Amino acid sequence: MSPKRQRTVISVAVFICLVIAASHDAAPVLEAQAATTLAGTPVFRGTVDLVSLNVTLTNGHNQPVGGLTAGDFAIFEDGVQQDLSFFSSARLPMDVAILLDTSSSMSPVLAVAQDAAIGLVESAQHADRVSVTEFNDRANILHSLSSDMDSAIRAIRATSPRGSTALYNGLYIAMTEMVRSRRNTQDIRKQAVVVLSDGQDTSSLVQYEDVMELANQSGIVLYTILLLSPFDARQLNDLKTSKFSQSLFVMRSFAEATGGVTFLTSNVRDLQGIYSKIATELAQQYTLGYMSTNARRDGQFRRIVVRVIGHPDVRTRTRSGYQAPKPSVSISPSSR
Repeated sequence: MSPKRQRTVISVAVFICLVIAASHDAAPVLEAQAATTLAGTPVFRGTVDLVSLNVTLTNGHNQPVGGLTAGDFAIFEDGVQQDLSFFSSARLPMDVAILLDTSSSMSPVLAVAQDAAIGLVESAQHADRVSVTEFNDRANILHSLSSDMDSAIRAIRATSPRGSTALYNGLYIAMTEMVRSRRNTQDIRKQAVVVLSDGQDTSSLVQYEDVMELANQSGIVLYTILLLSPFDARQLNDLKTSKFSQSLFVMRSFAEATGGVTFLTSNVRDLQGIYSKIATELAQQYTLGYMSTNARRDGQFRRIVVRVIGHPDVRTRTRSGYQAPKPSVSISPSSR
């Protein structure tokens, strides 16, 4: 099968299994309350029609803003204000996919990167789930999404460097697993991917456009960490002539489109603090949901803007929009 044909088959397969977002029953704005509890764990139920948003709020000093209520928010889709139907300022259960670049170039720093990623696993709470994926010349899910944190830590420890960098393959399969995990549950969970790499993709069959389309459809937040060489760090002010600029563009575009953040560092010792910042941000986000007034299933990208009313100094960050579902294809008996 040619690479072009493979790409087409992959895209169609993921579209069939994809769910736009986790959600909640349409109703007046619901302040998040536990529908059921297991060992004190809140479980929030939903339907697949609600657009779910993780929203980060910061003030002028880049500090998190808490204490707001549903009435402080306004959501616009393609310029049309939407009615808020779900709101939570509490820490909801999380699904976090940890992606580690284990290509040959990571060999000198992989042990430190492993320790930092393990710190993120150890910050998880009992209702959270974690998966671990490595990517080198291929991408492998080493630990499927589950609450078994000891197994996740062992998977991280078992990684070893080799080969090239299949970044897009890694992102694609990690997000696809998260989307599949929604099939058997209607619980509202935050879902995020945290990916660490030291360079641009060199060996994926999946393309940049495939990853971006899946990110826009799924609502999964991407946090990207780019580990720079000393040479790359010196080129930051001259991106037009730097080969490094392509890697930076890719990492930033994934993060900005999904409401995440890109972190840059040339010191591997900074990774512990970066993973800690990501864990803290995920825990402090607001979760909002709405039922779109646009019922068309046209596959078009719909742009989202979230505003905070009466707090002009507060900045919002969330995904830039989402891909609307495409029309269902019916198969007549004569065409079977």
